[in-house]
Amino acid sequence: MGYLRIFSPHPTKTGDGAQAADMLLEVDLRDPVLQVEVGKFVSGTEMLHLAVLHSRKLCVYSVSGILGNVEHGNQYQMKLIYEHNLQRTACNMTYGPFGGVKGRDLICIQSIDGMLMVFEQESYAFGRFLPSFLLPGPLAYSSRTDSFITVSSCRQVESYKYQVLAFATDADKRQETDQQKLGSGKRLVVDWTLNIGEQALDICIVSFNQSASSVFVLGERNFFCLKDNGQIRFMKKLDWSPSCFLPYCSVSEGTINTLIGNHNSILHIYQDVTLKWATQLPHIPVAVRVGCLHDLKGVIVTLSDDGHLQCSYLGTDPSLFQAPNVESRELNYDELDVEMKELQKIIKDVNKSQGVWPVTEREDDLSVSVVVSPNFDSVSQATDVEVGTDLVPSVTVKVTLQNRVVLQKVKLSVCVQPPLELTCDQFTFEFMTPDLTRTASFSAYLKRSYTPSELEGKAVVSYSRPTGIPRVIQCKFRLPLKLICLPCQPSKTASHKVTIDTNKSPVSLLGLFPGFASQSDDDQVNVMGFHFLGGSQVTLLASKTSQRYRIQSEQFEDLWLITSELILRLQEYFEKQGVKDFACSFSGSMPLQEYFELIDRHFELRMNGEKLKELLSERAVQFRAIQRRLLTRFKDKTPAPLQHLDTLLDGTYKQVIALADAVEENQGSLFQSFTRLKSATHLVILLIGLWQKLSADQIAILEAAFLPLQEDTQELGWEETVDAAISHLLKTCLSKSSKEQALNLNSQLSIPKDTSQLKKHITLLCDRLAKGGRLCLSTDAAAPQTMIMPGGCTTIPESDLEERSVEQDPTEQFTNHRHLTADTSRPEVSPLQGVSE
Repeated sequence: MGYLRIFSPHPTKTGDGAQAADMLLEVDLRDPVLQVEVGKFVSGTEMLHLAVLHSRKLCVYSVSGILGNVEHGNQYQMKLIYEHNLQRTACNMTYGPFGGVKGRDLICIQSIDGMLMVFEQESYAFGRFLPSFLLPGPLAYSSRTDSFITVSSCRQVESYKYQVLAFATDADKRQETDQQKLGSGKRLVVDWTLNIGEQALDICIVSFNQSASSVFVLGERNFFCLKDNGQIRFMKKLDWSPSCFLPYCSVSEGTINTLIGNHNSILHIYQDVTLKWATQLPHIPVAVRVGCLHDLKGVIVTLSDDGHLQCSYLGTDPSLFQAPNVESRELNYDELDVEMKELQKIIKDVNKSQGVWPVTEREDDLSVSVVVSPNFDSVSQATDVEVGTDLVPSVTVKVTLQNRVVLQKVKLSVCVQPPLELTCDQFTFEFMTPDLTRTASFSAYLKRSYTPSELEGKAVVSYSRPTGIPRVIQCKFRLPLKLICLPCQPSKTASHKVTIDTNKSPVSLLGLFPGFASQSDDDQVNVMGFHFLGGSQVTLLASKTSQRYRIQSEQFEDLWLITSELILRLQEYFEKQGVKDFACSFSGSMPLQEYFELIDRHFELRMNGEKLKELLSERAVQFRAIQRRLLTRFKDKTPAPLQHLDTLLDGTYKQVIALADAVEENQGSLFQSFTRLKSATHLVILLIGLWQKLSADQIAILEAAFLPLQEDTQELGWEETVDAAISHLLKTCLSKSSKEQALNLNSQLSIPKDTSQLKKHITLLCDRLAKGGRLCLSTDAAAPQTMIMPGGCTTIPESDLEERSVEQDPTEQFTNHRHLTADTSRPEVSPLQGVSE
């Protein structure tokens, strides 16, 4: 039926059935399997591989296993290394080091019509026809004499030397005339023959020591043992019809034991010609082997014609187990009661926990800490930088690992957001004894001329516990702001501005950002400039009278890093002061229009990349077609004019190179645009969180929806992924009616035609949050909510998601939310009231 199964039987008690873990692998090869052999069949390696013979195909597989933490976790798989399609129908095969080759095995296949096909691993060597052939018989190879032994239809045992086969006439030239055949090769000559008078079932060649090598032939009624030269060593007449046999080594010197199964379901064991044992089997064996399974030697494995596999054993092992003496001691029942209560408490705590596995502290095995140097390296480690400035600084980061138990092959991986770069990001340690300390030092610097989306990095350590369970520990660190930007003169004008409100009195920017401003007379620096190494500038202003801070720049996405740094440093400042109720808020209009421009720019580069790849594919097809035409002209015996094909080939080649360069340049621009888009997305999420005073869990949901990818891939892009996530939020926790909950999302993500749908959904998300919607991942969140209308907010007319028009600009549908969190009784004030210019 074409099924190949690999078993690893476990010894069980008498009467027990088979275990589920006994079968390691089952593969459907779809073609009937004639024979299976194991040998060195792959060039370049001496590892064992599996050769499977089908009627019209020879396949060689590698069988590999992956160990799991538990027994059921082991995985086994077969991988096809190579295959040969046969021109003739195969019958059987044999293998060995033909011709005395070292470190590899060759394969010889006998076809139904009497052709011997020799394969030198991945290549076909030659084919030879056996003389006077009628029906195929068993085939075996003797490495001692380097010859093939078979039984012909004349009922003779015949031996052919490999050297004679190699130098004989090629099978492809068999049909030539006698005159042409005289100089084409030698005739295939038999080495020796022996007439046994009956057809043979199987041939086995054994050599258990250097002196004795025997050829065993199992006939239909007799059992023969021959020498290497074809002389009969002994023979045994059988009174029953045999089905299979196996010679194996005997404990008596000079003799050989043989297992012979017959069609009466009996297994006979002979020592030379003497019957030593006979046993009844539950089935008729068609194959028998002797092996060692799990330290149990001498296991007899039999296989029936209906696939019944049985492992038998002759004799029993003596039981050497003796029960140890029990040390008698007096029992302290009070201590036992205390211990029992402790154990019951542990069991009760484990049953209360939700997880299946017991929760253990990962830091018990290994502790990881990261220290970022406050000062720049004296000699910058930045190499191959593409930043416009002359000198790019670098800062040293040290990761310290300390173990409690013995750990091997501990791997440390460090990653930062591009265009930040590390001098080395992979380390390997060995903790051979407990309580060791290892330190890895490396430098970080800015490699390319644009601003990263994050200054945060991760140090991830993977290791295996002494029990074999894999574990992962990660530790986050933050690079200094001065690594990517320098102090500069503040700019009074800017295209993009963000104002952050606080509930505490303003703080001196000199104390928040030391190193970015000079000491002033009044010790109150309320304006500061930042110049990114990528080229753009950001200005930070603090109000002297109100509790506001403004961040402004010519690039919208560059506002993110300074804004996040400001909020983080304000929180750290007030924590040191002991203030616990410090809070930031945002009451301006949401900068969706600027955000949508970055989305359109990123999407435009994606579409350009797709068009360039299509053009490159077309030019490549054209290039290969011209090559084929030219090769045809060059191979033609009668020369023909090229008809300017060479000129066309050269022009197409230049177009392919130009398109490949354009694709590479577009990919660089796309990666840079995606980094800018991530910075803008971080800023929008921050502003939404401050605007609606979202909790950490709700901000995490927003980050998961807006930042699902680290980078764009060919199969999946940012736009379609974010659109699906936001649509799911609008359909569940932010849904307005049951009709919206019934909408079905697209099951397959694909690149959209434009970004209008995405921008509409982002606008709708902000609108739902403004009306009191809250983000939640629970199943109860899909119920219709009661919308809360803050003062000063006008409603936005909307209908079903599918019917809503997208012709109107999404930003025009979104109102100015400057007063959403303010008291309606207050008059409208400028966001910069009291801010010193």
